[in-house]
Amino acid sequence: MPLEIDSPLAELRGIGPARARALGAVGFRTVRDLLYHVPFRYEDRRCLTSIGDVGDEGSYSLTARIQDLKRVRLRRRGMSLVRGWLEDETGRLPAVWFNRPYLVQQVQDEEEYLLHGRVRRQKSHLEMVNASCEPVSQALLGGRIVAVYGSVGGLGPALLRRLLRTALDELPLESLPDDIPTSLRRRHDLPPWGEALVRVHRPEDSADVEQLNERRSPAHRRLIYGEFLELQAELGLLRSLETRDEKRHRYTGGKRAHVEVQENLPFHLTGAQQRALDEILADLESPFPMLRLLQGDVGSGKTIVAVLALIVAMRNGFQGAFMAPTELLAAQHFRTLSRLLAPSFRLSLVTGSASRPEEVRRGLADGRIQLAVGTHALIQEGVAFDRLALVVVDEQHRFGVAQRQVLQDKGHRPDLLVMTATPIPRSLALTVYGDLSLSIIDELPPGRGEVTTRVVPQDRRDNVYGWLGDRLAEGGQAYLVFPMIDDSSQISCTSVSVQGEAARKVLGRWRSEVLHGRVDSRERERIMESFGAGETRLLVATSIIEVGVDVPQATVMVIDSAERFGLAQLHQLRGRVGRGAKRSFCVALHGKLSEEAEERLAVFGATTDGFRIAEADLEIRGPGDLLGTRQAGEPLFRVANIVTDRDWLEKARIDARGLLEAGVDPPGQPFMRRVEQSARRRYERFAGG
Repeated sequence: MPLEIDSPLAELRGIGPARARALGAVGFRTVRDLLYHVPFRYEDRRCLTSIGDVGDEGSYSLTARIQDLKRVRLRRRGMSLVRGWLEDETGRLPAVWFNRPYLVQQVQDEEEYLLHGRVRRQKSHLEMVNASCEPVSQALLGGRIVAVYGSVGGLGPALLRRLLRTALDELPLESLPDDIPTSLRRRHDLPPWGEALVRVHRPEDSADVEQLNERRSPAHRRLIYGEFLELQAELGLLRSLETRDEKRHRYTGGKRAHVEVQENLPFHLTGAQQRALDEILADLESPFPMLRLLQGDVGSGKTIVAVLALIVAMRNGFQGAFMAPTELLAAQHFRTLSRLLAPSFRLSLVTGSASRPEEVRRGLADGRIQLAVGTHALIQEGVAFDRLALVVVDEQHRFGVAQRQVLQDKGHRPDLLVMTATPIPRSLALTVYGDLSLSIIDELPPGRGEVTTRVVPQDRRDNVYGWLGDRLAEGGQAYLVFPMIDDSSQISCTSVSVQGEAARKVLGRWRSEVLHGRVDSRERERIMESFGAGETRLLVATSIIEVGVDVPQATVMVIDSAERFGLAQLHQLRGRVGRGAKRSFCVALHGKLSEEAEERLAVFGATTDGFRIAEADLEIRGPGDLLGTRQAGEPLFRVANIVTDRDWLEKARIDARGLLEAGVDPPGQPFMRRVEQSARRRYERFAGG
């Protein structure tokens, strides 16, 4: 059978069952997947330089004999280097290779070699470092622009280059049809898909190497745009599949209801809160289900906006559900919502350990309970609602189609509001939450205290504890957070059970409690009630208190082993203080720092703006870690990068919207049919339909 672009990789010459399994484990299953493994660098080997013309540092290609090779053993175990000389008719140049001892046996003195590498200055002389090296008589990579690949699935760059060469030789890529509408390619001056696949691996001799290395060549742009366009079109289709049927419930008097409630609030909504609420109310009044993401920094007042929407639903005779990711956060929300809504409405807590489960279930099923606050227990089998109309989901970083379908089965296509206090850059929001409408609360309510942040090495821990004691002596309350419950022999960081207990002894004058994931739910509730009442002055905890914990009188947050936390997580922890009018403090104690950890903590210490932190986090960590929705080794994009290619993401979003609004393909363009099939498969797989 002839090789096709979607043939299994095992059908490609050079890939046996073992290699196919190794590649499959990291998401490479077809020839198409392999072709989307684009070079991470391009080397310009079009111009050969004589050794006599090598006058400064830089990258060079040259032909030369290699002489006087010697292996030099280094003190570091397993490390070695090989030194020698490169020689041609114009001169000699020293050369060094690291960890290539085999060169001493392979290189022949009188053979001429094609070399490409970096020349560096060493004191008074120049030398070539780690040059690629192949006999001129056998050279495949000379006289042109050469693609350099990263290893994948245990396969090294040289083998990948051979496999890709085989695929490119056997597939008629340039004659493959491009299903993206021709009008869109012309609009953005992009080559056809097959041609782009060839040129990204085999650049033309006239190509701009700088453009290639910046992934701005026409071939790269076509592949980047194609990945973004497919995703944006599929997200739009998924949204249309979920909102295609009208909801049975209708709201009346929404604006009047929330005006009445606001008149009784002890504060005024900020402009951003009012704008978000207006967008939500417009969705509620629509005949189709709401799918909206409410995004705002810690302390921006998202909960009160959600409460006002729930009031509209309940005043119309419907039920609401408020879902949180943990029992601790669900209990916190239940207390907050009870203060705001009781006795006007009847609320119940629904968690795995909540009391009176059968009575609560009966109350939800017959409609007597108007608002259920809980964890994922809300969507478990056996929990039924009488007239569920509005669901609020808090801090679910990806509340996907599967969970939505379960909720829809519990109501008549209820409206959905997903909230997050993790600020998300626009490019990431379009990628992860592109099937949700977006509301942003980008200002804090007045009266919030300033939070001063300090980043401090752990050798000053005693000083920090002394300062913390002074704050407690002044009547303050504090959090002391550690990354782990117990010490670990594998991970170098502090823990609650060791350093946390030592801190409690040092600060023993004041009542302290310990909170982490092993503390049972009733004890957790008692601890939080004691801390909220001001009886407990110091809460020693893990990151379990990262979200939702709201104790306005707590003014100090000390994060130990801060290098072990992500930037967004550090910002969330800091958000537990500064919730009242008093000035607050956050101290990040750190141990030995990697380059990335140092960059992360520098950003954390420099700003309290969650959106600036989110942008920096995306720049530092890249999109793969932040998405958190893919299996290890399976990136959402093979070529596109939402950090560096944001301009193409925006173009693709606009174009996908246009295709969706048009409703049909231009003649002969099957792009939307293919995307629709993919979206339906995904919807049916996750929704069980």
